[in-house]
Amino acid sequence: MSGRPCIFGEVLFDHFPDGRRVLGGAPFNVAWHLQAFGEQPFFISRVGSDAEGTAIRTAMQGWAMDTSGLQTDGRLPTGRVQVRIANGEPAYDIVHPAAWDAVEPPAAAPAMTLLYHGTLALRDATSQRAWQGLRDSQPALVFVDVNLRSPWWRREQVLRHIGGAHWVKLNRDELDQLAPGEATARRRAEVFVEDRGLRGLLLTDGARGAEVFTAAGERWDTRPAGNVTVVDTVGAGDALAAVMVLGLLRGWPLEVSLERAQRFASALVGQRGATVMDPGFYAPFLEQWLTRQAGSEPVSG
Repeated sequence: MSGRPCIFGEVLFDHFPDGRRVLGGAPFNVAWHLQAFGEQPFFISRVGSDAEGTAIRTAMQGWAMDTSGLQTDGRLPTGRVQVRIANGEPAYDIVHPAAWDAVEPPAAAPAMTLLYHGTLALRDATSQRAWQGLRDSQPALVFVDVNLRSPWWRREQVLRHIGGAHWVKLNRDELDQLAPGEATARRRAEVFVEDRGLRGLLLTDGARGAEVFTAAGERWDTRPAGNVTVVDTVGAGDALAAVMVLGLLRGWPLEVSLERAQRFASALVGQRGATVMDPGFYAPFLEQWLTRQAGSEPVSG
């Protein structure tokens, strides 16, 4: 496929109880990882004309990311999230409104091999209109990463935003919210793929691993290795999504993509924060993935 992957959505700083400030936002995290993996994504978002907006632009430039899709808002502040840790899991207070709620249609988006977007960035009408324009341009693949963050979602709206997508990522709680019922999670996931006309669904379940379901009735699963050191789980799902997107772009078998995604996510949770600014962190994955044949690795499922 000719063109570039286009990543649309929020970029922000997560503020933690211990005073740390970490660059993030699910779409930004995915774009960051794809850049490290050599895909040169076109990232579309918006920041404020403030110190944090400048810091985001500087970080992208330092990572050799294309900043031409990063807009600046003279009125709204750069996105900010207060992160709380409850029972070992992150909880989020997402400031509203933020600059990424007012994304405008990009002046010149490249031809798209894939459009990745979340659902959180569609909470306001302005960004919805910009997103709709990208969807109407009929990219080759559409990958929707569902992010249900109260109070910024409604079931009917999220399902409408999924319409026309080829791939969707959900975690287990999100599956329960969007596809409730007494059937097993596996059966509800299969029905979700069928009802939504998807090619595939990536279902994540924290320490239990992840599964892929396809329209052809295929299913693969993977689990973290038993020796994974967990420092910070924020961004683990974004790491999984990034490598699954990478596999779609490079034509890897789905079971190989899933196994690689789990390995990368398992490494990421051993780091502090959802993005890693050391290229050396990515080097072993690039070396392994570029030197081995895609079908040569053992897979589970």
